[in-house]
Amino acid sequence: MVPHVPLWLDLDGLRAVHACWDDTRMARIAGPVSDAFLHAACAPRGSLFEPVEAILKGKEGSLPPGMTFRDKDGHDRTATRVKWYEPPEGHTLRTYAMPGETVDCDEALPREVISAAVPYPPDAKPVFVGHYWLRAARPELLRANVACVDWSVAKGGFLCAYRWDGEQTLDAGKFVWV
Repeated sequence: MVPHVPLWLDLDGLRAVHACWDDTRMARIAGPVSDAFLHAACAPRGSLFEPVEAILKGKEGSLPPGMTFRDKDGHDRTATRVKWYEPPEGHTLRTYAMPGETVDCDEALPREVISAAVPYPPDAKPVFVGHYWLRAARPELLRANVACVDWSVAKGGFLCAYRWDGEQTLDAGKFVWV
């Protein structure tokens, strides 16, 4: 039996989720995490698969047919994780790809990316995510109310946290890392 573990936290003043906050997809995820839930979430044709994938792995956009990019582990990818926290308008695949994903494509975003976009509202509570294995000399905010604390510690990066004191607008100076 799997102990009840939430897929996200919506607390007074802040939120935390592994990869992507999306109210629409979260509303499609019903019930506690149980053995049955986990089996259903792993069934690619099941109703839980897509929303759980988005929440735990982030949203993706397909590259044009025949186009790939090599990820940090040397795997060729036909889709890229996208900046779910930003509106997609005016972006290309290159500019809407998550930091660290080098997508050499200035084509407009595919229709499925635009239609699936539910940008994180700029006036929503701050949300803290992990999952993305970002790279930089020091932590950076993804947006004024979106912070990633995964800075590739297992791949030569650094262990990172954020000292939150209740602020609505996050401050890059409040990251701490070793």
